[in-house]
Order: sequence, then C-alpha cells, then structure tokens
Amino acid sequence: MMKRLIQFELKKIFSKRLTQAALAILFLLSMLLLFSTFQNKHAYDGHNREGSGREAVEIDKSIAEKYAGLLTDEKVIQMLQDFRVESEINVKYIYQNAVQSAVAARFSDIKGDWNGQTVSDVFGSEEIKIGYVDGWLGVSQDFIRLTVVLCLVIILILAPVFSGEYSGVDHLILSSKYGKTKGAAAKVIAGFLTAVLAALTLFAVYMAAAFMLYGAEGLDCSILFAPRVFTEYYIPFNITCGTLLQYQFCLMMSSAVCVAALTLLFSSLAKNQMAALVVSAAAYLFPLLLPVPETSPLFRVIGLCPLYQSTFVSLMSVEQMKGGLLYAVWAVPVALGAAAISAVLSRKIFAGHQVRE
Repeated sequence: MMKRLIQFELKKIFSKRLTQAALAILFLLSMLLLFSTFQNKHAYDGHNREGSGREAVEIDKSIAEKYAGLLTDEKVIQMLQDFRVESEINVKYIYQNAVQSAVAARFSDIKGDWNGQTVSDVFGSEEIKIGYVDGWLGVSQDFIRLTVVLCLVIILILAPVFSGEYSGVDHLILSSKYGKTKGAAAKVIAGFLTAVLAALTLFAVYMAAAFMLYGAEGLDCSILFAPRVFTEYYIPFNITCGTLLQYQFCLMMSSAVCVAALTLLFSSLAKNQMAALVVSAAAYLFPLLLPVPETSPLFRVIGLCPLYQSTFVSLMSVEQMKGGLLYAVWAVPVALGAAAISAVLSRKIFAGHQVRE
C-alpha cells in the first residue's frame, strides 16, 4: 500500500506540465552553461599555437603535461622564461594560457620577472601537483549557478504538495482510511525523492557531458595552481579537482534536501500554493540579507543554510579540520536533521488540518 501511495504522489508531481517545463529548462540551462564555458576557453602557447574551445583545451592540456608533477622552484623559473611577455601592462593580468596565468599570478612582478617568492613562500609545506585544472574549475563554477537554479526549481515543484490539496481535496484525503497516516507520509517521501532524483540526475548528466569535453585529466591535481581568476576569493585549501567535485556533489544533494524540507513544511502550513512558493523562496534567499561577514564566527552557523550550501565557496573556505576534511561536511548532518524535522512536522500539520465541510 505505501509503495503504491508513494508512486501515486510521484506521478502527481511529475505529470504536471509546470514540473516538466521547469525540469526541461533546468537541464537545458545546464548544457548551455557547459558548452558556453567550453567555447569561451582561449589559450596561446606563447609561440605559434592559439585557439578557442576544444583547441584551447588541447593547448592547455599539452602545456600542463609539459610541467606535470610537483611544483618546484626550478619549474617556476622555467615557466616564467617560457612565457615571457613584453608589455607595459602588469603581467599578472595578462592571460595567455592557464599555466602562464597561474605562475604569473603568484611568482611574477609587474614586468614578468621572478618576484623572489619560492614555492614554500607561497604554499608553505603543501605539495602542489600541476596538471590541467582549468576545465574542471570552470565546471565547478557552473555548479554554483546550477545548484541555485535547482533549488528554486525544487521549491516551484514541491510548493503545491500539501497546499495544493487545501482547495477542497483535503476533505477527501483526510477522511479516507489512510489519509492522515500513510497518505500524508507518502507525500513527504515523494517530495524528498523528487528533490534527490532531480539533483542526482542533474549532476550525472552534467558530469557525463563534462567528461566528454575535458576528459579525466587534472582530477588528481591541486586547485591552488590555477589561473588568476581562481587565486582570489576561492577555496584556499590544497585539495584536488576530484575532491572539490565530490564536495560539490555532497553540497548539491544537501542543499536540495534542505530546500525540500523547507518547502514541504511551508506547503503544509500555507493556505494556498502561491503563499507556499513565495515563503519557501524567501526563506531560501533570506541569508543574503544578513549582514554577517564570512570572517565572523557566526558565519559558521549561517554558512550552513541551504543558500550557502548551494553557492559552496564561502562554506568550503571556512576551515580545514583534522583529517583533511573541510568544515562544509557539516552540511550533510544539517540536511538530514532538517529532513527529519520537516518530515515529522509537515505530516503532523497536514494530518491535523481542519477541513472545510
């Protein structure tokens, strides 16, 4: 019986044209972002090879392969010589290719000469593995936009789960044999399954396409030796691209579950679908209005809100804990706790709803 009720609720959610349109737009946006980022890649090897899109990726890969391995002071000097630029502009702001930008941003003065900084001066005792990371860091940035849109789509889809029944159908549901027990529970389970399935599918489809474009190169390399655009306001810890994407997968799933929890709770409380939609969206975006700097101890709490899980960079930059784990892992128990609380409350509120005669 419970299985059939859950299947029925899932069918109700996914058969709606609004749900289908929202998901179609989400997946179309993911492909547009991926191919836009890919086509906007540009690289010049410093000699005679230059290109955009796939050609740029191949150029960057060949350069990264030339210097592959651990970053050393000798490699730094060699890179600065290989990519010497004569310009009146600060060389740190000139982009030829991903490796040139990475070395210039950290080890070059404004004229392109070595600034005297050693690898240990810049990175301490960390061992920095060089490789093709530019493509995967672009993928990582795309996931910020995609996860925010995913959460808004989840809100749009799940806002009517309970509130949509309050127009008169609630009388039929709650007066039925299993309406207040299994029926209400089935709605909760279907809501969370919808959020999880949407997030899983989005991540799988996008990553499959990304592997086709970028290959697996660079997944085991450090995110720290990257083009200048990633040297400021990005994650400051020496993790690999593969580890970064694993964290993003966890945070995409946790933010989806948190948003589903919020939406189901407000859907059970709201008098109509529009109220549930507006309040849920406002609750998700509310942390943007809080004047809490990322350096504040309070951010360790605020940063675990679903919005910061979606945008991930600030949350992942809070702290690297013992064992190498980032503080962001706390998003997982937060999401599970939010799901448990929402499941109990939303089911109880809906079951206790006073139906109209």
